[in-house]
Amino acid sequence: MNIAYFDCVGGASGDMLLGALADATDCQDAIRAAVSGLKLPECDLSFDRVTRGGLSALKATVHVSHHIGSRKLPDLIEVIRNADLDDPIKLQAEKILLRLGESESAIHDTSLEDLHLHELGGDDTLVDIVGVLAALDISAIDSVFVSSLPIARGWTESSHGTIPLPAPATLNLLKGVPVKYVDLDVELVTPTGAVLLTVLASRFGGFPPMTLRNVGSGAGSRELPFPNLVRVWLGDSEDVQDDIIVENLMVLETNIDDMNPQLYEHVMDEIFVAGALDVSLIPQQMKKNRPGIMLSVLCPPDKANTIMSVIFSQTTTLGVRRHAVDRLSVPRVIEEVETPFGRVKVKMAQWGNQTRVTPEYADCRRAAQSFSVPLKDVLLAALDAARSK
Repeated sequence: MNIAYFDCVGGASGDMLLGALADATDCQDAIRAAVSGLKLPECDLSFDRVTRGGLSALKATVHVSHHIGSRKLPDLIEVIRNADLDDPIKLQAEKILLRLGESESAIHDTSLEDLHLHELGGDDTLVDIVGVLAALDISAIDSVFVSSLPIARGWTESSHGTIPLPAPATLNLLKGVPVKYVDLDVELVTPTGAVLLTVLASRFGGFPPMTLRNVGSGAGSRELPFPNLVRVWLGDSEDVQDDIIVENLMVLETNIDDMNPQLYEHVMDEIFVAGALDVSLIPQQMKKNRPGIMLSVLCPPDKANTIMSVIFSQTTTLGVRRHAVDRLSVPRVIEEVETPFGRVKVKMAQWGNQTRVTPEYADCRRAAQSFSVPLKDVLLAALDAARSK
């Protein structure tokens, strides 16, 4: 499987993503040919070698000879539909424009039909979107992965006047995306960059395992205290079986050696309430040979901060480690089966030609207590009932 990983060192904009892909694939002419299919008059795309923070990168620039007034979203979609482009690129470009329009319409409380895109309605937006899609298509990329995104605060001028950074549309697009704050007064992630990445990305966060094939760097317009560029890493990844679920999750860990062990049950309950998928208590021998516990939590990335607050408030720890992980799991369903001891839930997992059945412990225990029979008898009855279905 061919994969692309965008390492957004200096943020993300349409021209930075396009420059990075053009640099990694060395297909500038093919990208320009694809963009020409938009049939935009007096519009040209160039690629120039520049440096940002002392590092070489490719700068993509859209040259427009005349200014087009504010376009509505349907106008941009019409350009895409009339373009000489392959149907998959047309469909994806329209999807990206609609996602951008939905974000802007929510911010300005305007219908999609009446939405004026102002700065985002220019030819450069169309060129950036189609150019990125064409480069991914030329490279036969199957999946896109993206790092966390740096965002900064400040102010910028728009057709609506002075607005805060990140731009409201950008923030709306980045819901559910891991971000990190940078103490600068500058726009690091643009709406075009945000919509391209959020529509195209299979997931955000950690670097995916790959055999690295090529690397490219796309430059932003200004110099920053750090290299203002996006790096794209192209490589090959082993295909995961179709029946395996891959999830990007977070692990939170902390070591504790000074807490009353009676508190752990309550701590675990509170962490589950906060959204954890799994909580483990692992015995450890710590410094000065003191016995301790490693509290380990598996959770979705958007629940990590809430769970960290629970850990800090409910335990004696002063620090928490966190890292992104991929969880590969087998699809499963919960079903009810009829047993001599009543209805019992069972978890059924299918992997290839194998079916695994696990009776739900709590159901079986209640049934055993209700019928005054050994728990193992209820478990066996539930297994037999599930396998006979």
